[in-house]
Amino acid sequence: MRIGVLFGFFFGGILISCAQDKPNQVTTPDIDPVVATPYVTGIETPWGLAFLPNGDLLITDRSGVLYRFDGSNKVEIPGVPEVYSRGQGGLLDIAVHPEFKKNSLIFMTLSSPEGGNGAHTALVRARLENNQLVDVKTLYKATPNTTKGQHFGSRIYLDGKGKVYFSIGERGEQDINPQDTSKDGGKIYRLNEDGSIPKDNPLYGVPGAKQAIYSFGHRNPQGLIFHPERKELWNTEHGPRGGDELNIVRKGANYGWPVITYGINYSGTPITDKTEEVGMEQPIYYWVPSIAPSSLCYIDSPLFPEWKGDLLVGSLSFQYLEYLDMDGDKVVGRLKLLADIGRVRSVVQGPDGAFYIGVETKGVFRVTPRP
Repeated sequence: MRIGVLFGFFFGGILISCAQDKPNQVTTPDIDPVVATPYVTGIETPWGLAFLPNGDLLITDRSGVLYRFDGSNKVEIPGVPEVYSRGQGGLLDIAVHPEFKKNSLIFMTLSSPEGGNGAHTALVRARLENNQLVDVKTLYKATPNTTKGQHFGSRIYLDGKGKVYFSIGERGEQDINPQDTSKDGGKIYRLNEDGSIPKDNPLYGVPGAKQAIYSFGHRNPQGLIFHPERKELWNTEHGPRGGDELNIVRKGANYGWPVITYGINYSGTPITDKTEEVGMEQPIYYWVPSIAPSSLCYIDSPLFPEWKGDLLVGSLSFQYLEYLDMDGDKVVGRLKLLADIGRVRSVVQGPDGAFYIGVETKGVFRVTPRP
C-alpha cells in the first residue's frame, strides 16, 4: 500500500473525518511503474470486461456488440438484446456468475428501448452456451424512458450469495429522480438473481417505492465493487464540474445528489450551497477537478504485492489510470499511471494478476509491472 516507499514518491494532502480538507494532488512519476501492452484491438468502446473461468475475456462494446477473446481470437457473441446506442447509452457492464461452470449465467446492463420514446437502463440475464446467448431474460427495466442521452450508469456486482447489485444514473433529471424513491434513476439496486425483490431490501413493502432500491441520491455511478477486507460495497460516481465521489454504499442510505455536492454546474454556476446535510452520506473521497471516474478495481494481485488493498480508477476526462493508496477507508495518495493512454472506460484484475483496461477507440490493454 505504501507507494511512497515503494517508488520514492511523496503524496501531499490531508483527509479529515467526513471528507478531505482539500483533494490530494495526483502525482505523476518520473518513470511509470507499469506498462500497458495491447491485448484486444478493434473495439470502439470497451465498456465492460469480465473473465470466464477458463481465462477467456468477455468484452462489451457500447455499440451493442458482445465479444469473446481467448487470447488469440476475438469472436462476436450473438443474442444480445436491442440497445439504444445513443449518447452515453448502449451495451454497458457485464458480470459472470461465480458458478458459471455449473449454470453458464452472465448478467449485463444496457440502455433498453423497450417501451419506446427513448430508453432507460435494464439489467438482463442470459446463458452463454456454444458462443451464443440463450434464455435471455430482463430482470429489471427502469422507467419511464427518455430521449436524453446521459447518465445510464452502470456497473454490476454479484455477491455469490444469490444477490445482484447494479447502478443506474439519474438520466439527466437531477431535480426529479435521485431523491425520489418512487422513481428510477440515481440509485443502486439489489435483486435476487432471478429478478425478484429481496425481502430485506430497505424499501421492501413500502407503498409506492421502487422496492429494488438499495441506496439513493446518486448522480451517475460507474464503479461498483465489494471490498473484501472491509466487507463493504464501494462505488465511484461522476460529479458535475468537480465533485466526483468514492463512497461506501450502505443499505438504505442517501448520498445527497443534488442537495449536497462538492461540484458546480458545467457553466460555473452553483448547484447548491451545501456540502453536508443531516441524513445524507459524505463521500470518503471526492475529486476536484473531476477525473470522470469510469470504473473501480480492488487490488489483490501477486504481481503487485505492495498494492494489496489499494484501488484503481479509470479516468475518462484526463485519460489515465489512477492508483489510490488507501489506509483503511482514507485515500492517502494518488498516482497517475499510463498518462495520456486515452479514455479509460473499464478496469479489472485478471486471473493472471495483471490489470486489464478498456480504452475508448483503442481496445483492451494488459497492464503489468515495469520490468
